[in-house]
Amino acid sequence: MTGPQQGAPEEPEDARAEGGGGQGPASGGGFGPPPEGFGPPGDAGSPPQDTPPPAPTGAPRAGGLGPAPAYRPTGAPPAGPGVPAQAAAPAHVPPPPAYPPGPPTAVVPPPGPPSAPQGPRDVPRALALALLDLSGLGIGHALLRSWGGFAVALVSTGVLALVALPADPDGVPLVLVVGWLVILVLLAAHAAARGLRTTRPVPTVPVLGLALVLLAAPVFAGFQYDAARARAQHARLEKQLLDRLGTADRTVARYRASGYAGHESAFSTALTAYRDLSREHPDSAAAHKVPARLHTYYRTVGAPFGKGDYCEAVDPLRHLLTVPQTMGTGRVPKDLLTWPGPRLATSLYGCGIGGLGTADSTTAAYHLTALLEDYPDSPEAGQVVPEVEKHVSFSLKDKGGESPCDAAASLKALADQATSVAKADGAPTATVTALGRQADRAKRGLPTKTWNCALAAYRAKDYAATQTRMRDFTAHYAKDGRVPLARKYVIAAQVADRLPAAGKVKPTTSSGGSITVTVRNDSPQAVEVLYTGPVTGSFTLDGCKSCKRYDWADTLNPSFKPCPAGKKYPSRTLRLPAGTTYFLHKPKSDSTLSGSPATDTVKVRGGYTYTECAYTAKGFGLGGADG
Repeated sequence: MTGPQQGAPEEPEDARAEGGGGQGPASGGGFGPPPEGFGPPGDAGSPPQDTPPPAPTGAPRAGGLGPAPAYRPTGAPPAGPGVPAQAAAPAHVPPPPAYPPGPPTAVVPPPGPPSAPQGPRDVPRALALALLDLSGLGIGHALLRSWGGFAVALVSTGVLALVALPADPDGVPLVLVVGWLVILVLLAAHAAARGLRTTRPVPTVPVLGLALVLLAAPVFAGFQYDAARARAQHARLEKQLLDRLGTADRTVARYRASGYAGHESAFSTALTAYRDLSREHPDSAAAHKVPARLHTYYRTVGAPFGKGDYCEAVDPLRHLLTVPQTMGTGRVPKDLLTWPGPRLATSLYGCGIGGLGTADSTTAAYHLTALLEDYPDSPEAGQVVPEVEKHVSFSLKDKGGESPCDAAASLKALADQATSVAKADGAPTATVTALGRQADRAKRGLPTKTWNCALAAYRAKDYAATQTRMRDFTAHYAKDGRVPLARKYVIAAQVADRLPAAGKVKPTTSSGGSITVTVRNDSPQAVEVLYTGPVTGSFTLDGCKSCKRYDWADTLNPSFKPCPAGKKYPSRTLRLPAGTTYFLHKPKSDSTLSGSPATDTVKVRGGYTYTECAYTAKGFGLGGADG
């Protein structure tokens, strides 16, 4: 074989690309078989050697930058100019080249650093790493040696724990919890993405098991936090309830000295607080303290009873009777349910008996009536009649008892009280009958005590009181035999009120005498004449139409004589016994002329006749003169 000829014309590029007539292998680009004759001489059929022989000097290298020479079979004539190489058919198919073509000699930029080899996509591993990060401890990033994500997880969880602990009754702010969850989700997503192709050895099954175990940690922590929060809420509620209990206790203590009267609303407010604590929070510590507080409440409200102030104790004890209804069934200790009743019965009795015979009779009657109506079978109810009888007997005593006036007032009050109490609903018949008898006793003794009271006023020279009492006597006891004498005392008291000396005379019902005394009216207004002495009486003289009022200066003249002769005067002739008679001339209240009373003292003796003249002086009113 001979090598290629020097300076042979090259084939067109398209002919090289298509090969010779489609019969042989392609020869374009220098990657086809080398031209014949490149092997060692005489070894065309021997196997190829590891190192090809060097190319002849000046021949182009296979795989070089220039075009490879066209393949031409041995013995074929060279192609002429312009004739394609594949026009001539080779005589036989040449053997394959003895060695592969060498690399191209073109200059190629150096390759960059090799990228890290990517492992296979491991979804379970990525899920395990994500779940580890969802525990809030950042362990997924720790296994990936991603310390930044690990630190973010620990810091966010630590901040949440720092804010949340100790547990607050109001819990953790929602924005903080949401932010923490967002961070965990982002960290889990990042861990999952890194875990899909990481080459770091991560045992998938153990990590997935650990992730599931640690994922229970925040769930368990959440339950524990809710429990701690519930305990905190309970503690706060207990404190609030104890504060309410303390406020009610302070209210009760504040009015312990002043008592229930006047502070009813304050005590009702405290009781309402006790009720609400027991009813709305029965299992609270404050509710468990309420029974003890109720004992204090009862003792405080019922304090007047312990001091013996029975009238003051009635209303507080009545209030305590309503406490079980206010508190509700089962909320008041059993010993307190029966505490007010007996004490109230005693207070009603004590207040009622203490008011027997007093001026304010309605108070005693009210309490004794309530006793007979509410506690008719109590020992106190059985003592009402004996007490009333004792008071009536004491007031009827003539000596060693009350003064006449006090006895009269007591008997009047006792009569009214016994009559009123006898009307109590549900009172025993025997009690009603006995009270009626005591009322009659008091009424029978009342006139005498009233009379003695009026006489006591006259003896004490209290003439105004004498008039009032004697008039009351005559008004209330018109059928009493002492009524005429009572009217005499009224007259005598009026005269004695102007002439104190007349008070030394004790009026009698006597009338008449042997000495004549004529009383004339020398005044233009009507005159009421009252007199007392050996006899007592009164009469009225009409006004003298032809008379006039005297000047005050005229009355000072020693020769002044009213009722001059020669004129007819309204007059009245009396027959009086010997002795001193005291006269009082009073203008009638219906007279149109004003005037003040005048007095005169006449010593009547036998063998004389007397004229008593009433007249009117300007500035001095009525006057009198002996005749």
